Amino acid sequence: MLHTNMAYTTRIAILASAAAILMALELPVILMPGFLKLDFSDIPAIIGAFALGPLAGFLIVLLKNLIHLTSTQTAGIGEMANLFVGTALIVPAAMIYKGKKNRTGAMLALVAGTISMTLAAAALNYWLLIPLYQMALHLPPEAIVNMGRVANPLIIDLKTFIVFAIVPFNLFKGIVVSIITMLVYKKVSPVLH
Repeated sequence: MLHTNMAYTTRIAILASAAAILMALELPVILMPGFLKLDFSDIPAIIGAFALGPLAGFLIVLLKNLIHLTSTQTAGIGEMANLFVGTALIVPAAMIYKGKKNRTGAMLALVAGTISMTLAAAALNYWLLIPLYQMALHLPPEAIVNMGRVANPLIIDLKTFIVFAIVPFNLFKGIVVSIITMLVYKKVSPVLH
């Protein structure tokens, strides 16, 4: 029993470390506000969730954000956002994959996870995260909208910011992360099992 728990914990720690490294490597996305950057840190979390279960996926997301918190530039709000949105991707995907562990199940799981992440990101940004950014960073209400308008002139208020920045960004991220996961999972899963 102790050996099994140690192996499980070690796998989570290794995947969380890989996720934390990938989280630090951010790429800008064309036509998106400069603060919305793509990272690939959810890939180790999804791989861990598929191999070890939804709880492991959540723990990987939690640990990578705790590690990243040591160098935060967003007063911890960015890490909180990543935790909530990453969990919305990984946990539903892992739960679906757990019931159907094949290529079709993985694709369905990743599609469902991407939709879940996108909806969660839209709701969380509208009601929680953007107001927290404004309060913590002392930004006027129109500041974030203006940053979005620079990248996309269709953004004129908070609702259009969500529709034309948050939703497409998270759909794009989910698709990219899903494709890479599909390409690498079967190659690395034997090591995790």
